[in-house]
Amino acid sequence: MPEETTAIDYVMEAASGPHFSGLRLEGLLSSPPSATSSPSAAASATSSFSATLPDSAAKQPFVIGVSGGTASGKTTVCDMIIQQLHDHRVVLVNQDSFYRGLTAEESERVHEYNFDHPDAFDTEQLLECIGKLKSGQSVHVPIYDFKNHRRCSGSFRQVNVSDVIILEGILVFHDQRVRNLMNMKIFVDTDADVRLARRIRRDTVERGRDVNSVLEQYAKFVKPAFDDFVMPSKKYADVIIPRGGDNHVAIDLIVQHIHTKLGQHNLCKIYPNVNVIQSTFQIRGMHTLIRDHEISKHDFVFYSDRLIRLVVEHGLGHLPFTEKQVVTPTGSLYTGVDFCKKLCGVSIVRSGESMENALRACCKGIKIGKILIHRDGDNGKQLIYEKLPKDISERHVLLLDPVLATGNSAGQAIELLIQKGVPESHIIFLNLISAPEGIHCVCKRFPSLKIVTSEIDVALNEEFRVIPGMGEFGDRYFGTDD
Repeated sequence: MPEETTAIDYVMEAASGPHFSGLRLEGLLSSPPSATSSPSAAASATSSFSATLPDSAAKQPFVIGVSGGTASGKTTVCDMIIQQLHDHRVVLVNQDSFYRGLTAEESERVHEYNFDHPDAFDTEQLLECIGKLKSGQSVHVPIYDFKNHRRCSGSFRQVNVSDVIILEGILVFHDQRVRNLMNMKIFVDTDADVRLARRIRRDTVERGRDVNSVLEQYAKFVKPAFDDFVMPSKKYADVIIPRGGDNHVAIDLIVQHIHTKLGQHNLCKIYPNVNVIQSTFQIRGMHTLIRDHEISKHDFVFYSDRLIRLVVEHGLGHLPFTEKQVVTPTGSLYTGVDFCKKLCGVSIVRSGESMENALRACCKGIKIGKILIHRDGDNGKQLIYEKLPKDISERHVLLLDPVLATGNSAGQAIELLIQKGVPESHIIFLNLISAPEGIHCVCKRFPSLKIVTSEIDVALNEEFRVIPGMGEFGDRYFGTDD
């Protein structure tokens, strides 16, 4: 046993001397050309996924980067996240799969090759693969043979489109282009002695190496690369997890955040002032009923009123509140909040009038103004009538219109309110369904205004009708349809 310990100490000491902390062997080996991808291909892939989201209605995957030192527990953290996201499609992409295959010269001197240097990876192919996955395409991920130090020829792993992409590796934060692909960056921080012990166990058991070679590689390449590349990239992390997979609290919080983000429409990520009420089977069921062209008028009004009430209640939750204390019948002190006093509603005639009853039911004695805008086609619009509270400039305003289509009428109504002295940030626009085009139109012109809706539909058709939509809401609600 003492002899073995002496041998290990000798290996560590010998390997910790001066060395080349880089990929190449002191310039002795030439750099082989990449056979798998070209910089131009990677550049085109990068430009495709760096395009701005507002022009795309397609829901893109949520990309999570997981970095950390060797054997820090990155894979364990990834597995735990995947297990808790069981109701979503999740794929794991390992940076190790993108190791470049060694040439014959490099294979002969493999003990001098630095596998922990950024140049050891084919980053261009990694960018191309993640770019395709983000754009909704399946990809072939290479399979790397760690015993022979080259890719398995003719073999690959097919990765299909998913809701969540987890990219894991020691250097996934090193390249800014890779970081730009990520929606969340996690750094797994584990004690160096623990990482070394895990590395020895992994490389001897799973990768067929002896202890001495593992220690020599660790001292010569792994630790210096950690100090030079991995540790400096820690500053890019959004979340740092101490103790790796043992930190269940951190992982639970991360999964909750991912669930929240996955539940958001892409437009909510672009415009933080857009709020979609959380969908439930009840809400989806009511939408199914009111969108059905065969529903009776009575049922259409009944279920529309239910949905409108939910939207109004959600909108009221965005108003400012003040803390208030009251004494309960038991004589105890209860600390709560006081409702916003300066409030009024404004309906865009006539569909908006369908939302007035729900607002009155929630806010006793509330003042409601009206704005009538005549539409002649999509672009033609003319203010016909307005009747607003005289002190509207001092109030928060709930603007009512069940359907946000092009956003032209809404834009003119909002412009009128601003002209009357209402601060843009004091306007909350409530509607049942919204078209992406209308959201873009309103949010770009009025970034401080809030929109509250129950669903965002697909798009507008050539006739500027919301698709799938629910037809002419006012006619269906008031019984004036054909």
